[in-house]
Amino acid sequence: MELYSQEFFMNEALKQAKIAFEEGEIPVGAVVVCKNRIIAKAYNQTEKLNDVTAHAEMIAITSAANSLGSKYLSDCTLYVTLEPCLMCGGALFWSQISQVFFGAADPKRGYQQIGPSVLHPKTKVQGGILAEESTQLLNEFFKKLRK
Repeated sequence: MELYSQEFFMNEALKQAKIAFEEGEIPVGAVVVCKNRIIAKAYNQTEKLNDVTAHAEMIAITSAANSLGSKYLSDCTLYVTLEPCLMCGGALFWSQISQVFFGAADPKRGYQQIGPSVLHPKTKVQGGILAEESTQLLNEFFKKLRK
């Protein structure tokens, strides 16, 4: 695996998703990258924090903004294991993030249900990066939850 590849950074997001899984959270992980350096790592913490807005992306955006000392992430890329929801898509719009790479699509709650216009017009998006691994982790979580 090439260093600084999409797969490398998505694997880092998957590590975060696995932490969420272990903690009983929906296994979604995210990392924000700036100049080939991870400046923020996060995973879903809605149960732990008793906060419906504590999605991996939201926590990662806040952490990245703090790291840069700027509310704008126009030189940054988000890698997230699941397509962002509408709330996270809105936050990504306001952050003016440069690129979003996601793993699994979310046909029920993903921002694309509304349309790509949810994100900033300059944001480049690509889905399907390690989608199989992301989907497998989510399926395993929900299967375990139903038992």
